Amino acid sequence: MSRIDFQNGRVLVEGEWREGASIAFGEDGRIVAIDEAGKGGEVVDLDGGMLVPGLIDVQVNGGGGVLFNTDPTVEGVAAICAAHARFGATGILPTLISGSPEMISAGLDAVDAAIEAGVPGCLGIHVEGPVLNKVRKGIHAEERLQPLDDEMLELLTRPRKGRVLFTMAPEYLNDEQARALKEAGVILAIGHSDADYETARRAFELGATGVTHLYNAMSGLHHREPGMVGASLENREAWIGVIVDGYHVHPAALRVALASRPHERFVLVTDAMPCVGSDEPSFILDGREIFVEDGRCVDDKGTLAGASLDMAAAVRNTVSMVGLPLEEALAMASAYPAAFLGMADQRGTIAPGFAADFAWLDAQGYPRGTWIAGRRAA
Repeated sequence: MSRIDFQNGRVLVEGEWREGASIAFGEDGRIVAIDEAGKGGEVVDLDGGMLVPGLIDVQVNGGGGVLFNTDPTVEGVAAICAAHARFGATGILPTLISGSPEMISAGLDAVDAAIEAGVPGCLGIHVEGPVLNKVRKGIHAEERLQPLDDEMLELLTRPRKGRVLFTMAPEYLNDEQARALKEAGVILAIGHSDADYETARRAFELGATGVTHLYNAMSGLHHREPGMVGASLENREAWIGVIVDGYHVHPAALRVALASRPHERFVLVTDAMPCVGSDEPSFILDGREIFVEDGRCVDDKGTLAGASLDMAAAVRNTVSMVGLPLEEALAMASAYPAAFLGMADQRGTIAPGFAADFAWLDAQGYPRGTWIAGRRAA
């Protein structure tokens, strides 16, 4: 058993702040006991900052100069995980942006191999598209869009090492496909859709439990036609992903959404691109150059292409732009995404029995250090 004594700062233990804490964990990387500071072991001076549960991001296209679409390998996964660990993320889903069947197959296998190899921070994969509506495709390449055919369904439903999150447009989902995805344990989210209210509601009835980046690339809320936004906000059980960067969604629209349903069903996501953890001013997606300008990722037509956002920044923005308490913003970046992934009893909380995954943030919320399974990762 190992022990880290966190001193001179606050520690968020089971949702309550403590002044320092001594955390013991076993060889399996799980917390065994949490005591008052001063129990011995390695001492970490939090320098007036705070230790919080490791942040969990279910939509990460890239980081550290690496785009998962371009490098769907174990090495690519490891580089992206390492880049986001620098910003407090202890668990991520590398995300494919409407990949070809060959790319999706390679990405799924790479994530399996990464988990088998013990790559820190890899929890599974997010396959976003290619079963999307071209009217709401956003930056996704139209030539890659395709129906959910038997080959794609078989690929998605094979047994996997980690979580598989699949985003598709609900207007293309039928009962049999939904049943197969659910039986295989695939987490189904809806997004990039022009579905009307009834179609979106039907998808939830069929087993969809997630909504990918609320408001963006979906039919909007109108008082006579509630659309996918209306169906999503009305549903009090679905997990709704939000990108809080000041560009994807106006803060007022986020406040309206948060006022309409339980906060514990909202999940902060970054939709991060390779620029996170990299100084490169642009990158290539599907042969197109994407420019990073003032924290925005856009193509030459001004279309948003993911985000230049990390999880620690998403938390800060949720406090400063949206006005939520810090504790609630942190939960939206840790406990709530863990619950979305079916890992509420394993991650997202500092408590005995949970993974020893921690993020050290300074008093302003900027990252200072990260531990994954008790080991310093950044």
